[in-house]
Amino acid sequence: MNSSQPLLELRSVQVQFPRPGHSPQRVLEDVRLDVRNEEILCIIGPGGSGKSTLLRVMAGLQAPTHGEVRQRGEELVGLNPNIAMVFQNFALIPWMTVEENVRVVLRARGIGEPEVRRRAAGAIQKVGLEGFEEAFPRELARGSKQRVGLARALAVEPEILLMDEPFSQVDALTAEALRAEIHDIWKDVETNPSAIVMVSHSIREALVMADRVAIMSGNPGTIRTVMEVPLPRPRDAKSPAFLRLVDQLHDLITSAELPDVQVTTLSPDAAADEVEPLPHCQSGHVLGLLEFLDGQGGKSDLFNVASHTQVSFERVLPIVKSAEMLDFVDTPKRMVILTPLGQRFVNAGMDERKDIWKAQLLELKLFRVVRDMVEHADGELAKEDLVHELVTRLPKEDPEHTFETLVAWARFGELFAYREDQETLAFE
Repeated sequence: MNSSQPLLELRSVQVQFPRPGHSPQRVLEDVRLDVRNEEILCIIGPGGSGKSTLLRVMAGLQAPTHGEVRQRGEELVGLNPNIAMVFQNFALIPWMTVEENVRVVLRARGIGEPEVRRRAAGAIQKVGLEGFEEAFPRELARGSKQRVGLARALAVEPEILLMDEPFSQVDALTAEALRAEIHDIWKDVETNPSAIVMVSHSIREALVMADRVAIMSGNPGTIRTVMEVPLPRPRDAKSPAFLRLVDQLHDLITSAELPDVQVTTLSPDAAADEVEPLPHCQSGHVLGLLEFLDGQGGKSDLFNVASHTQVSFERVLPIVKSAEMLDFVDTPKRMVILTPLGQRFVNAGMDERKDIWKAQLLELKLFRVVRDMVEHADGELAKEDLVHELVTRLPKEDPEHTFETLVAWARFGELFAYREDQETLAFE
């Protein structure tokens, strides 16, 4: 193989999922990305931007609707035999021991038993689980479970190792240890994978781990830009150079997800069927954000909101977007600032807060559409009918997520009530 040729290429990849009776849901759109030899590539972006789907495309678990995937210059058809994957939920077989969980994937590839034993023992040793070979998953801590998942992936000696938020289910100290161990494995050029592709929700983690960071935008998911990380390893997360890269990556994500444009209602001449997509966020999270800003004198840097509240940056973005849709905050550049209405909301009692919230919901066309649908249904709208309308009007959104958010926001403002036993929406 030409050393300059990528190990893996995604060329104008689109993925859409069929929805009977409705237009397809488009998850990825025109994704162009390459995976290079001897690199760690990190993919970062908001929830719902298609990061996990992108990994499945690389692994051959999901075929592109359009575009192509090329492995070493050849078009990939079916499963990618040169890839192994580590999942965030461990995906261990509960009735098998640590050793059997590793051996089973090797046997599935038709490898002879002596080689199965050799590889399994080597992988278990590499991730520090010697002495736990006969333990069952239920007997292991979360960090050890993820080490089993890592051992299972390394045992097949993949050319590319895919990792889907591998540290999201473990505590911070364990995650730090696992990151260090992966770097130790990576330094062994004789046995490490040729490349690692990792999905993350953490800016700091991406910059600690990666040689390049691909930033995704959602609805549908696409690669907005790819940022080089020129720092040598090991990296000092407190160094000025590292902190400058944190600011740079933070600004790239913020400008994509919170552009400096007022997000309120649609203009009167907008298309009749066009409504606002809702960020997937609970009303309580918006209230918490407004209270935090009030305690900070009415404004805060977006990155500080995430670090001070100990909420991941990925989760903070939809909360801020929700507050901006309701006209409670403005987001010039990197700042999140309480608007006069947001300040009034924070200072109000609960009854007045509900009135303000309800009034702001009805500034959004989506809630006016639903109100009219409830009226036309004689006060009781079936969930099935509403979901059908959401699919029609918001074909790029997950209708269940939109429904859940709509109901949660409407309940707080006492605009609608949802009767779960009857699956109907009605006026409060």
